[in-house]
Amino acid sequence: MKTNTINPIYLGFALIKLARPVHWVKNLGIFAALVFTGGLMDRQLFTTVFWAFCVFNLASSATYVFNDIVDRERDRAHPIKRYRPIASGAVPVSLASFYAITLAIISIIWSYNISEIFSTLVLSYLLLQIAYSLYLKNLHIIDILIIASGFVIRIYSGAFLIDAHLSVWFLLCVISIALFLASGKRRAELGVVGSSTKTRKSLKRYPVELLNSYVTMFGNAAWMSWALFTFFESPKASLPVWLLLAELSKTTTVDKLLMITIPVTIFGIMRYQSLIFEGRSEAPEKLLLRDIPLVTSVIIWAFLVVSILYGGPSASHF
Repeated sequence: MKTNTINPIYLGFALIKLARPVHWVKNLGIFAALVFTGGLMDRQLFTTVFWAFCVFNLASSATYVFNDIVDRERDRAHPIKRYRPIASGAVPVSLASFYAITLAIISIIWSYNISEIFSTLVLSYLLLQIAYSLYLKNLHIIDILIIASGFVIRIYSGAFLIDAHLSVWFLLCVISIALFLASGKRRAELGVVGSSTKTRKSLKRYPVELLNSYVTMFGNAAWMSWALFTFFESPKASLPVWLLLAELSKTTTVDKLLMITIPVTIFGIMRYQSLIFEGRSEAPEKLLLRDIPLVTSVIIWAFLVVSILYGGPSASHF
């Protein structure tokens, strides 16, 4: 009598895919406070935030697995999600449940060993995502707000870890870009599957024009709040090249250097917005790794920010 056996290597790859490691790029937001408060070169602070990044990788993977368990029937009706490990049958529901619980428990225990406040934020993130998977994702507008809140929790977890203050302009920027990414995700999903309730109930409540307006509104808010942040919070320059430019022309003022990044920011938002309307932004984390113009703009932006903040001036006043 022949019995069905599961290839352990195939199952291992399926479990890795189920954890969605490509989505861990979202958790890099936890380093934001470290970068913008001038602590990136502090080995102790960097190590603390790095381990917190690892914790969020486990926590977020736990929520992805749980969501895939809950959504397995709907995912089978989706042209892309039907290939996910649980929806395709590659990973049994019982094993996936054990996997999600294990990842969640490890992340909670690990986070508590790092910081009690941090563990509270991680637990809040887990509970919020569970509520999202079970019910809140079916409520239009609320589902976008919940997705966006995940980005905000990540960034402010990093701030709590190092006891850092972030400007209100930076907070507005974080909220705006989070809402931009979340609404763009919904807009792209609507472009792929339409308003079918077989894949997501909330989609039937989103007219295309409404999501278009959300994407436009939050895209504008994102670059504008970043521009205000750079205007009010740029560090004073001390490198000779900046001082020389300031001597040559008053236009090149030495305490607004971060404003150099505004054109790159606008380009990145414009590029991402074009991808949204092409229906290619349902998974923004993949675009950040695959779309060459978008990846290039992010690299240039990051290089400019780090160069300005750590090229001589102190960022401690942030």
